Amino acid sequence: MYQHPPVETIEAHGCSIVLRRVAGPEARELFFSCQPPAEAVDTDRQAEAVYSAILSLLEDEGGSFASVVSETLFMRNLHANIESVRAARERVLIAHEATTFKPAITEIEQPPLNEGACLEVSVQAVLPNESPPRFEPIVVKPACGCDECARAHGLRVHLGEESRFYAGGIYGSGEDSYQQTFAMFEAAENLLQQAGMEFRDVMRTWIYFPEMERDYADFNRARRDFFETRGIDPIPASTGIGAGLIPLEHNVCLGIYAVKSDPPTRRVVMTTPTLNEAPVYGSDFSRGMRILETNKVALHISGTASLDEAGRTVHLDDFEAQVDRMLVNVAALLEEQGAGLGDVVSAITYLKHPEDAQRLRQKFREAGYQGFPNVLVEAQVCRPELLCETEALAVLPRSAS
Repeated sequence: MYQHPPVETIEAHGCSIVLRRVAGPEARELFFSCQPPAEAVDTDRQAEAVYSAILSLLEDEGGSFASVVSETLFMRNLHANIESVRAARERVLIAHEATTFKPAITEIEQPPLNEGACLEVSVQAVLPNESPPRFEPIVVKPACGCDECARAHGLRVHLGEESRFYAGGIYGSGEDSYQQTFAMFEAAENLLQQAGMEFRDVMRTWIYFPEMERDYADFNRARRDFFETRGIDPIPASTGIGAGLIPLEHNVCLGIYAVKSDPPTRRVVMTTPTLNEAPVYGSDFSRGMRILETNKVALHISGTASLDEAGRTVHLDDFEAQVDRMLVNVAALLEEQGAGLGDVVSAITYLKHPEDAQRLRQKFREAGYQGFPNVLVEAQVCRPELLCETEALAVLPRSAS
């Protein structure tokens, strides 16, 4: 079995960084999370330390902030602190003359489960072997006039004959959640077309809801209608999860990852006997997506919880049993692709009740679901009876194709 370089835990500027590296024929890719220093009590100091630590790590790896392709910011109190975090980030980048670089950014309220942390950041960086790297920001005129929609953009990355596209913070306008969802997908489509792609090139999506129970059904209807009108097949892997958003007028937010190459990118929908297919119960996403990229084989596992082979929630009110079933499903999805938990390079885990965090970490240690950056946050899961959910990215070498 392929052996990945071991995970590293790095201390920088008082922060703790968990790093996993992937080396391929076209680039080195870095997946890492950064937690702020415990002694920094205010958000401004935590944010400045986090972004200073991120830049130090990138420079030590032979890159810079220009190497970052995607950045997800998890915050405890989004509306109270987002401007101070943005200002702290800007100060650090100005000091390093890095303000012109625009990775895909997602800023959401999902409180980190590390005590005292006002924020945590998950980062993916790409350091191409060729020089100079070919990264292109993609911007289109927003249909909505709010400030956050005006900030939306994407990043196109060229690796050999392959183009990747990363984007986050995409919104749509409308009078209800159905209209906003459909317009949100249209906004993503506009960005993709500007990048020379179509929505059928999207491999992975992330969907965020401030009011999931209220809006999830309308979202699912709109997503299905959009996919049917565009002929999207196969449908992307996805996570739909509760999160606070910056613009109060929007009910849903989207992030996407797309890949295009010539000949067309080879992808396989990931399945397992332990899970049925989500469209059966009205949620149009694939359980996972295997992608033969120019640099690696990527296994994108969608948000996965304690569901059985008929799509039913199992182990009601039993947190530890729900964790066990969640991990059985993740491991089974990987096993069907010739991979295991040791091939995971990045994860995010969502917990309904933060008081369960210690038990969650213990269950992860017992199951071997560790050895990679895994951001743990508080969030509402798509069904009220579900207590936890995880998503993961695993990597195999191209020789495993």
